[in-house]
Amino acid sequence: MLRVAALLAIATLTACGPIPVERAEQQCLERARLAAGPRGTIAVGVGSDGPASRVEIEMSTEWLQGRDPAEAYAACVYQKSGQPPRRPLYDLPDWKG
Repeated sequence: MLRVAALLAIATLTACGPIPVERAEQQCLERARLAAGPRGTIAVGVGSDGPASRVEIEMSTEWLQGRDPAEAYAACVYQKSGQPPRRPLYDLPDWKG
């Protein structure tokens, strides 16, 4: 029983540790996109029950605070990996902000 508890504790601490910078960059790109502006969808249709609509809006606190997406990206990568990004946000080919 003690071994199981020790293994669970080690697994939990390992999960909280830094991740590779490449993975952090991939995960933080979405955060930077939300810092650039809100995104959403609007759906309108007619079903057997009559008209239907749905609105979804996704926004971040960084956008609400007017934070630069490059700042949000760099801070996120550093927080997750313990290292700065390998390339600035605006130099990434995937960035379309």
